Amino acid sequence: MNRSRTAALVTWAYAAMFGVPAVPVAILLAEKGGLPSLWGLFDMYAGPWSSRFPDDRVVALLLVYFGLALAAVLSGWLLWEMRKAGAVLNIGLLPVEAVFWVGFALPVPWLFGIARVALVALAWPQLPGSRRQATAAATGRNRPSS
Repeated sequence: MNRSRTAALVTWAYAAMFGVPAVPVAILLAEKGGLPSLWGLFDMYAGPWSSRFPDDRVVALLLVYFGLALAAVLSGWLLWEMRKAGAVLNIGLLPVEAVFWVGFALPVPWLFGIARVALVALAWPQLPGSRRQATAAATGRNRPSS
């Protein structure tokens, strides 16, 4: 499997593990007025924002975070299709996502972010339109055929 597709899989895993649950958490927060607990260990998405903002604003932030996760899913699909736009979108979303990771006190997505950066960087030369690929294609065209 190439690195672009591996980056897509890592992105999709991140979105499934952290973006998708934001919707049911937002619904529970709106209906019951409290964040659900993960196996009694800690409240989900309970970071600085949940203690500073009213519940309706936290619900809105959770839904925005879900939207960011959907954009990450789209970037994964573009990466799967070996599109340079997917790499640009994937990396471009990370700073915005990081704001939410801090606001919701999510420690694990940082590891996914590091993996995404590394995999996209490794995949970049193989993506259509990259300088390295263009150079290789031009060099291949100039070789005499046997």
